[in-house]
Amino acid sequence: MINGKQPAIKYLALTELLGRAASDPVVESARESIPNVGWCAKILREQKPGGWWVSEQSLSRPKYTATYWMLLMLADLGLTRAEPRVEKACQLWIERSSKNDGGFGYDRARTSEMCITGSTARALIRFGYVDHPRVKSAIEWLLRDQKENGGWRCGWRNGIIDGWEALSAFEAYPRQKWSRRIKRAVEDGAEFYLSRELHKEGKPYGPWYRFHYPTHYYYDILVGLDLLTALGYGTDRRLCYALTLLKNKRRSDGRWNLDAVHPDLEGKIAELYAMNPPIPYTLEDVGRPSLMITLRALRVLGRAESES
Repeated sequence: MINGKQPAIKYLALTELLGRAASDPVVESARESIPNVGWCAKILREQKPGGWWVSEQSLSRPKYTATYWMLLMLADLGLTRAEPRVEKACQLWIERSSKNDGGFGYDRARTSEMCITGSTARALIRFGYVDHPRVKSAIEWLLRDQKENGGWRCGWRNGIIDGWEALSAFEAYPRQKWSRRIKRAVEDGAEFYLSRELHKEGKPYGPWYRFHYPTHYYYDILVGLDLLTALGYGTDRRLCYALTLLKNKRRSDGRWNLDAVHPDLEGKIAELYAMNPPIPYTLEDVGRPSLMITLRALRVLGRAESES
């Protein structure tokens, strides 16, 4: 798990799995190497001088190689605005995706969208923009957008299970900044997922039971587990099915495979995507042991065990 070729994984494993302090020399060394070695170095090499990836015209197209998608990964992998290339990209991101209604949305859209607002706010918080006015307004927008049943979903009266990004923004937001409204929204959002045991909504949907990275805006059971255990619900009995699935997918060597990369879809939506297929982006080989999936799985199990 402590992998020298991927300092991002080493840094995250040391801090999130082993509880090593940020001031630990080994942690500092790993953190300093993140922009220069491995996945983050490759992503940053592909960044254009203007701060964007692939196209200056759109920060979200083409899927899944444009600026928006690259920044979501860099935020997951431990980089912050202390890296000048990240700060330059984030300034562009904030400027281009901020909407007058307070949230974030696609380049030319006039209004915000939940998945964009939630994931952008989450990433910006991780990058170190927690006190930025646009992040604060995005948090307020997400509070207003919560649906009657406790979930979230763009354009629908009620939330559905794949609308997880809003809750992930609240999870990233420091607990000392939580207002009563945020606390209530998180409680209602968590209950939305727990009442469905992370997977009970309509007919069984195959991609939810496969583990992916990058997740982009897609949901699967590992996404749900990572989110709910981070929010402190690791001992809730309604996670039993999901935790058992996670444990059963563990390899004999203690690792987990990358099951698939997105877009991993079924049904009518797969047919729509097939007409204009996005470009898949992956850091690891499908069907092989995955550092990223293993890190996230161990993070989930560690939280669940520490709460029991």
